Amino acid sequence: MFHLEGKTALITGSSRGIGKAIALRFAENGINCVVNYVRHKKEAENTSRLIEERGAECMVVKANVAKDEDLIAMFAQIKERYGKLDLLVSNAASGVLKPVMELTTRHWNWAMDINARALLSLAQQAVPLMTEGSRIMAVSSLGSVRAVENYTAVGASKAALESLVRHLAVELGPLKINVNTISAGAVDTEALKKFPNREEILEGSIAKTPMGVLTTPDDVADLALFLASDLAKMIHGQTVVVDGGYSIRA
Repeated sequence: MFHLEGKTALITGSSRGIGKAIALRFAENGINCVVNYVRHKKEAENTSRLIEERGAECMVVKANVAKDEDLIAMFAQIKERYGKLDLLVSNAASGVLKPVMELTTRHWNWAMDINARALLSLAQQAVPLMTEGSRIMAVSSLGSVRAVENYTAVGASKAALESLVRHLAVELGPLKINVNTISAGAVDTEALKKFPNREEILEGSIAKTPMGVLTTPDDVADLALFLASDLAKMIHGQTVVVDGGYSIRA
């Protein structure tokens, strides 16, 4: 249906969670995947095994997306093995969860570097390997436009990420490279376990979601697959929300 066989995708932070789900959905549709991780080597290797079980090729690369030298080395490996890159999903994210008055410059720079500035460096490395019809996607969250307790630094970095996507879309549009943001609602992943009020967030999200269920990593992966396809060729520079209607409630 999607005709994506033989394409190559880099999904950052794809050893687990949303990134893993996207990689597996891509693999099920014939896309070869580069799994990127920093700390979770065993999980990355497990994701690679699952990708290969689905009939796609996989390369696992350890790289910190906040470090340019790591990115340069990673893209050199991609170029050597595949010679091209069709899909880039900027999914790796991090940041401290603290009240605004407790944030330090280090906390702020950490979130901005990994969650926003990394996309700039990734795009600069990826575009020379891309051709017409390639796709760049960034994974964001509703905290970019809504105030969430203890989410200040991460939320601000996600807002910066979404702004960067729009600017990239303007510059890369003439190359026929689509750039979009996927904004997910509350998804119960490892990252959410770091929130001290996790149960409250989950219960509140279900209560406010018209569909009555939480968004899953697979739901996000389905949207990524759609955006990777020719069916989405005129969706460009947008923030596409997948949240079961959560964000439409006051």
